[in-house]
Amino acid sequence: MRIDPESYGMDAGGLDDLDACYELCRRIQKAYSKTYYVSTRLFPREVRPRVQALYAFMRCADEIVDNPGKSTPQEQLAALEDLERETLDAICGGGTGDPVIRAFADTARCCGIDTADVGSFMKSMKMDTSISRYPTYEALEEYVYGSAAVVGLMMCRIMGVVDGRARRPAGALGVAMQLSNFLRDIGEDWERGRIYIPLEDLERFGYTEDDLARGVIDERFVALMRFEIGRTRRIYALADEGMRYIPRGSRFPVIVARRLYSEILERIEEAGYDVFSRRPDTPLPRKLAVAASCAARNPSELVARLPLPGGAAIATPS
Repeated sequence: MRIDPESYGMDAGGLDDLDACYELCRRIQKAYSKTYYVSTRLFPREVRPRVQALYAFMRCADEIVDNPGKSTPQEQLAALEDLERETLDAICGGGTGDPVIRAFADTARCCGIDTADVGSFMKSMKMDTSISRYPTYEALEEYVYGSAAVVGLMMCRIMGVVDGRARRPAGALGVAMQLSNFLRDIGEDWERGRIYIPLEDLERFGYTEDDLARGVIDERFVALMRFEIGRTRRIYALADEGMRYIPRGSRFPVIVARRLYSEILERIEEAGYDVFSRRPDTPLPRKLAVAASCAARNPSELVARLPLPGGAAIATPS
């Protein structure tokens, strides 16, 4: 259930080199997250591979739990426990034959990523093998702390954030980005047997699981989505308070990522809250326009130029 390098155009036998391991991580991120890949390319050159290694490691865990038809929950849990053991051992200096783990372990050691944060992330991934509903938002918060908030904390390490006041906003940004994905992926998550909208919220607006299964979009669903979007935007506002703690050079790509992910909410609204018949994604031209807009609003962050997909270019740290 591990990622197959050949699926990304790389020879599994040629991944003894650490640089090749990082290159695999880059290809994984590009394949799975076009939005995050665009913003990652705006990081300084020495930071980009670290961000991609973190993403690829998380993708390894996601691949285990996001394909429920290919394995039983017990097999998924066992695979996650193996992944956690091998990763923690590699971070502590042990060997590993997994190229993604090797790159992430190198990043974790070099950047001082706390192994407790890695453990919190894996704990949430394990929750996906046995928990498919969250009765309250407080219950969901336990899950998103490990699956999203600690990702923000690990990013702080990668970016060299040293001010402890950045921790709460960094965690909030990770949570807001994941909640945005939850709202966009309601239909896909349902097909996997999961609901990440708190059940108390469904009850508040009189919307049922049967309605969800049938993809009903009515005044109840619209009211529910407006409620969830409003909460997510408040969390983004909290995250914004931490931007000033990010070192110059890494701040701009975080601003872009924050804006691109919050655009998911706008796409949902523009689609009339239809998250069932089509995925409300942001097209590449719009992503580039958002990056350019962020650059115009934050000119002091920009000291060089970097080409983006499609031949566009944006100023960014060198």
